[in-house]
Amino acid sequence: AGGSARPPTVKPFILRNGRLQGVDSVMTPPARRAEAWARLVKDLPESFYAQAATEITLADAPKFADAIINNQVQGRTLVKIK
Repeated sequence: AGGSARPPTVKPFILRNGRLQGVDSVMTPPARRAEAWARLVKDLPESFYAQAATEITLADAPKFADAIINNQVQGRTLVKIK
């Protein structure tokens, strides 16, 4: 009864008896992380990356920021600096 230390975004899962699952790789040794990334590159088809991420230029960033805020962008947005 000491209050809620969890972020508010977790509460709907708790209230609906849902499970929030994920991978915490912060404490994973760098060599193991590199191995995991290499395996993803090898195992996932090229088409996966096209649907999971959009590459934009720095000049396009303000336009994409509006789209992201308005929930019109899915996946990751990679900003190419040069």
